[in-house]
Amino acid sequence: MTDAPPLKGLYHFAYPCRDAEETRHFYEDILGLPLVNCMMSEKVPSTGEEQPYVHFFFQLGDGSYIAFFDLGGDEKPAPSPNTPEWVQHFAIETDSVDDVEAMRQRLADHGIKTTPLVDHEFVRSIYFFDPNGLRLEVAARTEAPGFLEAAASEAHGVLKAWNARKHGAPAAG
Repeated sequence: MTDAPPLKGLYHFAYPCRDAEETRHFYEDILGLPLVNCMMSEKVPSTGEEQPYVHFFFQLGDGSYIAFFDLGGDEKPAPSPNTPEWVQHFAIETDSVDDVEAMRQRLADHGIKTTPLVDHEFVRSIYFFDPNGLRLEVAARTEAPGFLEAAASEAHGVLKAWNARKHGAPAAG
């Protein structure tokens, strides 16, 4: 392990959007996440770059946020050309599989296509896309007692085996 200072949790995840109002409608009116902050600026604080934008935040139940930047160009963010669309996603936890199903129905009522319920053995979830092409997952934890501890104890070994497979070397025990 390292002497890195502890990181206590997600503050926010930020993503570009095509249209701030379209994004607000989706996250606040459909998903039920309140808009809690919106900042308009002419300059990027971290770089000094002159770029007008609006940066706005929706609060999740645990106090973290999903945030967006509207740069004013009405352009939908381009997907990564070398990554399948199912890889990059933002997962949001809910309390129960019933809540996942209720969200799936709510999304369907608003004309939003989702996957069927997916059983990952430790979570059950649905996947869908927001108006910006960001893939979202709504998930409920279903892991059996001890699952997370067992997964943590095996994680380095599984990663080592993957790296060996990826690079064509036999995995050492």
